[in-house]
Amino acid sequence: MAPRKTGTAAFAYRDFRRYQLARVMVIMGAEAQAVAVAWQVYEITHRAIDLGYTGLVLFLPGLLFLLPAGHVADRYDRREVILVCYVLQILCTLTLLIFALRGLHRVGPIFAVLFLIGSGRAFSGPASSALLPHLVSTKHFVNAITWGATVFQIANIAGPAVGGLLYTLPLKGRLYGAPIVFLFTLVTGISFVLLIGSLHVRPGRMEHRAISADVILAGFRYVWKSRLLLGSISLDLFVVLLGGATALLPIFAHDLLHTGPQGLGALRSAPALGALAVSIWLTFRPVLRRPGALMFIGVAIYGAATVVFGLSRSLPLSMAALMVVGASDMVSVVIRSSMLQLATPSSMRGRVSAVNSLFVGASNELGEFESGVTAQWWGAVRAVVAGGLGALAITGMWSVLFPGLRGINHLTEESLMQIEEEPSSAKF
Repeated sequence: MAPRKTGTAAFAYRDFRRYQLARVMVIMGAEAQAVAVAWQVYEITHRAIDLGYTGLVLFLPGLLFLLPAGHVADRYDRREVILVCYVLQILCTLTLLIFALRGLHRVGPIFAVLFLIGSGRAFSGPASSALLPHLVSTKHFVNAITWGATVFQIANIAGPAVGGLLYTLPLKGRLYGAPIVFLFTLVTGISFVLLIGSLHVRPGRMEHRAISADVILAGFRYVWKSRLLLGSISLDLFVVLLGGATALLPIFAHDLLHTGPQGLGALRSAPALGALAVSIWLTFRPVLRRPGALMFIGVAIYGAATVVFGLSRSLPLSMAALMVVGASDMVSVVIRSSMLQLATPSSMRGRVSAVNSLFVGASNELGEFESGVTAQWWGAVRAVVAGGLGALAITGMWSVLFPGLRGINHLTEESLMQIEEEPSSAKF
């Protein structure tokens, strides 16, 4: 029976339901693990730059393996690629657990494991993004994208909160602190692999040509020629690169807001809480008119809320500002993710998604490194405030450089292709 046209239409598909359940579990585990690792690193060194290095080592594999990762996602069964990558992540979490049980007091081995985790993400990201269109019909794809974002935010709220709670549980013995968090992440990782393995979908090979420079670079060329994709992806890159403050949350929690791991977990959950509220709204009230202009408005609010967070010395106000950051960012995420898939042919989605993963990784993990460096130079407060102001400046510049992006009226293949076919109005 065909799914009804409701706000929950995507959940009529069995594989979509299982895929989202798997994502909830694995993202919760990864976010809980991130809280434990960040707190461990800061307790060992008490240096902002080391928090930045955690982001850098997660980003570097995405840069190094960008081209082969996109080709692998188009060349091989995307489901199998995901499974291999997450088996690697399970082994990495097991290694972090062993480090914690042995009382490791050096950050070098932790960074090495984070590099391997980043390597798995570099290959699984494009494959996961390209797999989603195979799970639902085309007419319910935007609904699936919105629910995917909603599920992501649910896990982003629960994961850091669970991580902070587990870290401070009054357990006796060696399980106290980071080890219990890593055990939780192991369970969620194994559950993810079992659920993904049960999917019926077998997308198979999308790209039949053998590996070559022309085939590998096709994703870059496609994004460069697409004014909409280039504008939306680069906007997210520079805004989050400048305005992101996630890496510095341990400093704000420890030194400025005077709270502990539970407070850090609450701060990390706050953006996801705001994003969740918006994503649920969008599943039942989708963006129907002028999504391009709405995306720019959301990005501007993101920058302004980042400035408020940087200046705050109150935990409730800081959490409220971070909730606004997450809520405004979610508008951009849904619109940009829908554009990425709707404006890309199926045979190219792996490589285009790999390019997008590089930009997202640069804005997130490399942005964490940038935050750590600027905080080391200027202090955490000045770094966050300057980043928020920079995000506002980028938003204004991109609205001028990419007027076609502002002019999107509908999130449909026809509307996007019509704009792409118009004479170029982007100014480089």
